[in-house]
Amino acid sequence: MRVPARADDPARPAVSARGDDPPEPPAVLDEQVTVATAAQMRDLGERLSGLLRAGDLVVLSGSLGAGKTTLAQGIGSGLGVRGRVTSPTFVIARVHRSLGGGPDLVHADAYRLGSRAEVDDLDLDADLAIAVTVVEWGTGLVEDLADSFLAVTIEVEAGSAEAADAAAGQRTVRVRGWGERWQQPAAVAAARRAVTQSAARR
Repeated sequence: MRVPARADDPARPAVSARGDDPPEPPAVLDEQVTVATAAQMRDLGERLSGLLRAGDLVVLSGSLGAGKTTLAQGIGSGLGVRGRVTSPTFVIARVHRSLGGGPDLVHADAYRLGSRAEVDDLDLDADLAIAVTVVEWGTGLVEDLADSFLAVTIEVEAGSAEAADAAAGQRTVRVRGWGERWQQPAAVAAARRAVTQSAARR
C-alpha cells in the first residue's frame, strides 16, 4: 500500500511512492475526540481494542508526553494481555502474551530508529499475523508492514500543560483507517461508535 505524504499533515504516513503511482483515496475512517485525562485516554484505548484482531497494525504519533503509551495501555488492558504496558523506548519492542486466548500485543517504539532497515531488524512482521502490533513514533517507517493500518494522532491542545502520562491538559485524538480493512462499512461503523462512546463518557 502506498500513502502519499503531505507536508502540512505530519500524521499522514510518509511512505514513499513512485511518481506514477495513482493517488490514494482519502481515509474512509476519520474520526476525532477530545481527551482530558489519562483515564479517558486509557478508556479510549480499551474501546479501540474491541475493533482489533490478530494482524492489525496501529501507528501512534504525537509529541513527547502526548499520551501514546497511555493509549497503548488501554489497548493492552482491553485485549487482556500479560504484564504492564510501559514505554518500550529502551527495549524498542515488547511482546505481551494474551491471558485469554485472544491476540498477543506487540508494543514497539520507533523513536530511536532512523530507517526501514532498522525496523526490519526488529522482525515485527514475524508476529504480525498472530498479534495486534502497536508502534509509537512509527509514522513513515512501519505502515507497509501491513496492507491496512490505523493511524492514531494525539495533539496537545494549545495552552494545555505537558504531562508525561497525559494526566493534565486536553488532547485531540484523531483516528484514521487506511487500506481495505478500514474501508469496510462494519469496521468503520464500529470505530465511529468506539470514538463516539468515548466522547460521551467524558
